[in-house]
Amino acid sequence: MKPFFNHSILGATSVFIASGALAGCALSSNGRPSSNQGSAQGKAIVTSIKGEAKYVAATPEKPAELKPLFDGKSMAGWTVTDFAGTGKVEVQNGQLMLNSGLVLTGVNYTNPVPKTNYEVSLEAMKVDGSDFFCALTFPVGDSHCSFVVGGWGGGVVGISSIDGMDASENETTKFMNFDKERWYRIRVRVTPRRITTWIDDEQMADVELEGRRITMRPGEIELNVPFGLATYQTSAAIRNIRLRTVDGR
Repeated sequence: MKPFFNHSILGATSVFIASGALAGCALSSNGRPSSNQGSAQGKAIVTSIKGEAKYVAATPEKPAELKPLFDGKSMAGWTVTDFAGTGKVEVQNGQLMLNSGLVLTGVNYTNPVPKTNYEVSLEAMKVDGSDFFCALTFPVGDSHCSFVVGGWGGGVVGISSIDGMDASENETTKFMNFDKERWYRIRVRVTPRRITTWIDDEQMADVELEGRRITMRPGEIELNVPFGLATYQTSAAIRNIRLRTVDGR
């Protein structure tokens, strides 16, 4: 099966997370926070950086509200990623349209985002093409990785990269059929202890971070750091991009 990128290898930043804590709130099928929560105690090696977003953390008594990252009207807060041969990016009917390019088409969020203890959700639709229609790049402590949906010819789901292995070859690898013109709900949660991902109501990955090396897959996709979306030779529509903090104590 062909790789979804063929580009020059760039240096990848990694992070080793020793141990951490989790206390999160899942989203229900209607996109609202549910009351199901869990907790585990520990410590994590997570370094703050200048300019990191300051959000009010969720508590068991008062879950954090969803923060819209896309207004559905303009590219405010977003910029087109400088991929070679990128396709056209535009806003239509409340949707962010990523049109197929020579290889990658994508956008980067220009405002600060948290490095941990957050959850991002969005809806994505494959409009045309046969490869991934959503690769969400996001921070994990001082590093970054991507949640790939529909890669390697259209059916692979997973996280790139874990311990140097990309989404097609690590324990997060799953295979799914994705219909065109159908919306899929995509959600990623990051705490100092783990990365958890979902498509619709099905959990795709639940990765313990202790002793693991989290990196970007080498290549142009690294231009999506620190937070961005991309497609590969595929046109897609994205909407309802939202973020909330979770209590990772």
